[in-house]
Amino acid sequence: MKITFLGATRTVTGSNFLVEACGKKFLVDCGMWQGKAEYENQNAEEFEFNPTDIDFMLLTHAHIDHSGRIPKLYNEGFKNKIYAHKATCDLCALMLPDSGHIQEMENEWKNKKRKRKGETERAPLYTAEEAARSLEIFEPVQYDQIIEITEDIHVRFNDAGHMLGSSIIELWTKEDGKETKTVFTGDLGNNDIPLLDSPTMIESADYLVMESTYGSRFHLRNDEKAEMFLDIVSETLDKGGSVVIPSFAVRKNTRNLI
Repeated sequence: MKITFLGATRTVTGSNFLVEACGKKFLVDCGMWQGKAEYENQNAEEFEFNPTDIDFMLLTHAHIDHSGRIPKLYNEGFKNKIYAHKATCDLCALMLPDSGHIQEMENEWKNKKRKRKGETERAPLYTAEEAARSLEIFEPVQYDQIIEITEDIHVRFNDAGHMLGSSIIELWTKEDGKETKTVFTGDLGNNDIPLLDSPTMIESADYLVMESTYGSRFHLRNDEKAEMFLDIVSETLDKGGSVVIPSFAVRKNTRNLI
């Protein structure tokens, strides 16, 4: 088995892994690069593989930095199945066309600037309509169900506790009579969150590909976070200020990491 890391490596965006095993080529995630201009410019670049050579895809969750280039992948020839939790499929049905709409709007604005500079206009990364068409290849699955992709490739999606439908993916591949288990965590949630289950505990793996965005810091307990939050709100109100509370779960603005 060979894994090529094409995104979300030494950065927190553009999640994309190419796996070659058992005579198949497949992807785990195909996310959009977001944030700095140097990252966003990578979205329009060619994939480091031929989309028509990809046999299938595994999607950890619906956030755009993990799913946002699926319509581009589809436009460039990938027409095989994308396996994802049912809730992820439902969310992508909303988020990917919305992302396409944003691509169109931003591209129209950028083309006006290009035109003023005498530069050639460009097409958007993909349109809302193109994004909607890519949804036809999504294959919904449930948690805890072992799925036989081929005789030698099996997968299981487990609750990652990050957002609705987010998944830790267990992957079993059998080559030369030897079975190897690889785990892709995707983005991991926290324990004891009121609206989400805690991440599933995976008991074993030969190889672990793990999200570690916040792995270098100590985390406060939830009761400490709540106390800190209330103190900030109370102090602000006592001073006559206003409290603005943004929601970071699923946002429409793909310029921001979600």
